[in-house]
Amino acid sequence: MRRSLVPLVVAALGAALLGGCAEDTGGGGEATGEGGRVTLRVGVFGAFGFKEAGLYDAYTRLHPNVVIQQTSIARNENYYPQLLTHLGSGSGLADVQAVEVDNIAEITATQSGKLEDLGRAPGVDRAAFLPWKWAQGTARNGKTVGLGTDIGPQGICYRKDLFAQAGLPTDREAVGALWADDWRAYLEAGTRYQDGAPDGSAFVDSASGVMAAITGSGPERFYDRRGEVVYKTNPAVKDAWNLAAAFATGGLTARLQQFTPAWDQAFANGAFATVSCPAWMLGYIQDKSGPAGKGKWDVAAAPKPSNWGGSFLVVPSAGKHRAEAARLAAWLTAPAQQATLFEKRGSFPSASAAYALPVVAGATHPYFGGAPIGAIFARAAQGVPVTIVGPKDLVIAQNLADVGMLQVDQKGRSAQEGWDAAVKAIDNALDL
Repeated sequence: MRRSLVPLVVAALGAALLGGCAEDTGGGGEATGEGGRVTLRVGVFGAFGFKEAGLYDAYTRLHPNVVIQQTSIARNENYYPQLLTHLGSGSGLADVQAVEVDNIAEITATQSGKLEDLGRAPGVDRAAFLPWKWAQGTARNGKTVGLGTDIGPQGICYRKDLFAQAGLPTDREAVGALWADDWRAYLEAGTRYQDGAPDGSAFVDSASGVMAAITGSGPERFYDRRGEVVYKTNPAVKDAWNLAAAFATGGLTARLQQFTPAWDQAFANGAFATVSCPAWMLGYIQDKSGPAGKGKWDVAAAPKPSNWGGSFLVVPSAGKHRAEAARLAAWLTAPAQQATLFEKRGSFPSASAAYALPVVAGATHPYFGGAPIGAIFARAAQGVPVTIVGPKDLVIAQNLADVGMLQVDQKGRSAQEGWDAAVKAIDNALDL
């Protein structure tokens, strides 16, 4: 998940799913034992949810000799460089540290020797996790250094009222059938929508959002299995680029940049009819659309399963209480606790064993017309391929979106001109 955005995202997922915001307790460093008690420090970014969901309190009730202290830095772009610095020096680390999915490949590739093998920790069951999530936290030597917390399986959120006005079906199964198994069919549905669209509305929010969803639905995108940067030569990336650009050049987008004030306002104004939405975005949509949007939004399956977001827990080997920290990380990521985190905070579990639990399997969302979000996103999660994640995936994705595709969408540049601009920016950033 874009954890830096979580305070906004989780603010309105619904009283049945959410709690309050994270608290920055300050400090950090190594765990200490005092008077027979063990103090474990957990370092996170954004509103991670463990504390707010009551999981720390539940763990300390089970283990009265353990005290848990959390340190939260608001934004991952500030948190992650500090984590790398502390791992490099072997000091200033919490006993358990969070890692965002866009950084996990760099962690497994360059820092695995400084982290505990959590695949061997007591209470960890590899079979309980989605295979692709487990693979993301595992280094090439087979050492699993990261245990998955949440994920971001995607659906398509759509406005039923706008679909009806455009002459398209509104039932979520029928809507999903419009583009089942084919992103090009999503484009064709957009053309149908625009033919009868209400004035002032577009089919989709942005071409960049479409591109991200498409690239997230394939097994290989920016890196190959050898760890080489291949986005320029990978046909899957270029096909995704061209298809997303067709939304822009075809006039199907609202020409917005995601997570900007204009994008936020567009939810309330009905400026677009669809958006690729991971599970965590439901609360964001509810917040920005407001009470007037209740019952107008619904969720259908995406053309192909893809994932946007998620995080991991790691245990630095420099800690004083590594065994205790590993037990805490294992407990926090176990299926029952992941189900609680979903119930209280809306974070979708990466432990597939949680999907049969009632709070997940039976979850619905009243704001989205009672959509069975537990079932919808569980199906999506189980269909996500094992995608190769590279150390600079975020740099590549951001430049493709914000340098290249944004020019096509907002400035009227051709698909090739936008691509060339993105490639130049990426090559400079990666020093290629």
